[in-house]
Amino acid sequence: MAIELTASAAARIAEQLATRGSGVGLRVSVKATGCSGYGYVMDYADDVNAEELVFEGHGAKLVIDPESLALLDGSTLDFVREGLNRMFRFNNPNATGACGCGESFTVDTAHSG
Repeated sequence: MAIELTASAAARIAEQLATRGSGVGLRVSVKATGCSGYGYVMDYADDVNAEELVFEGHGAKLVIDPESLALLDGSTLDFVREGLNRMFRFNNPNATGACGCGESFTVDTAHSG
């Protein structure tokens, strides 16, 4: 099980942590929400809990709990610019659908981990 970071996402994480002045990485989780079922949740990680997993790429770290990893396994986290918008974006092979606003996604539970 793994999640990859693009160089662009890693650079953005490093920039945010430097601006904040502390933190070990970006904590990523999934919660039931939105019009499609699940939503991505991101926050600063100041420490790593014993049950959490850490994925590192291009010098940045993602911290994730095992339950969320089951829905994100094989994903790539990127940081993209679209016009005036800049955002983190998941390329999640487990997502079978997404809402129109892009804030939530669906997973076919018959095929998830």
